Amino acid sequence: MDFLSVIKQPISNELAAFIDLFNSTLQHEYGLLQNVLEHIRQRGGKRMRPMLILLIAKNYGEVNMVTQCAAVGLELLHTASLVHDDVVDESDERRGQASVNATYNNKVAVLVGDFILSSALLRVSETANETIIKNLARLGQTLSAGEVLQLTNIDNKEISEDVYYQVIKQKTAALFESCCEMGALSAGVPEEDIAEIREFGANIGLAFQIRDDIFDYYDSSEIGKPTGNDMAEGKLTLPVIYALNTTGDARMMDLAQKVKQRTIKADEIAELVAFTKANGGIEYAENKMRHFHDLGVAFVEKNVKKDDVKEALMAYLDYIVLRNK
Repeated sequence: MDFLSVIKQPISNELAAFIDLFNSTLQHEYGLLQNVLEHIRQRGGKRMRPMLILLIAKNYGEVNMVTQCAAVGLELLHTASLVHDDVVDESDERRGQASVNATYNNKVAVLVGDFILSSALLRVSETANETIIKNLARLGQTLSAGEVLQLTNIDNKEISEDVYYQVIKQKTAALFESCCEMGALSAGVPEEDIAEIREFGANIGLAFQIRDDIFDYYDSSEIGKPTGNDMAEGKLTLPVIYALNTTGDARMMDLAQKVKQRTIKADEIAELVAFTKANGGIEYAENKMRHFHDLGVAFVEKNVKKDDVKEALMAYLDYIVLRNK
């Protein structure tokens, strides 16, 4: 099944308008900044978050310029956070392409990230909707707090599933929550009726992040990062956390602490990955991912009345858990 075609079908014209507005916002007249912005535009991505905003707006009304400005603002904020994250994580790649910091340098990446963040604020201000503007500002705070929590967790010797969820709720689920909230608000849904819609977004984000984390245990150049990349960056994700906490294996616990200290070697990462697979870590994470997916399905069945939007959102949920990159 071509999930992306099904997802885009009800919003094809609106998505094309979004891309035009996004690209026109991510422009500068000359010099190095123009070159870096062009580098970022070229990697585009699938536009999963803007598509969710557009679909939610379509479900509750129609996509309008408030929707589009909110979608561009959120995608720009997300883009800025990724540029800055690559500096923090010392990553050389993003979506299989060279990161901004690797292509240019850390100084350029930080400054361009700031430019993109400012562009996000400027674009979202054009909604003239105070609730949407506040939502984007809060989202920026939440994403930054999630990054700081992840950094401080590296120094925490405890290996906790609860802390893992705290991090991904702030780093990923919050983005999808905001997509759903902004889409609904732009279509005129009253603020007091937003809670269930936000929860739908959070469940999408949790499933999305767990799927991303599972990728780290398999070798595929298509994914855009090598096996064990998260561990090399000091991160322990749900599959290995489960395997460690259910077995209590002393050798593997020692390796996990080496991950946190960023002193682990490639052969030790391979050992930890193999241990995770052998002790049910992947299956456990997949079951959790499916749980959040199923909560999303229940929301769609209850709250989405337009047939084409319903089919698109069901495909969206399935794509998140079945994708291979």
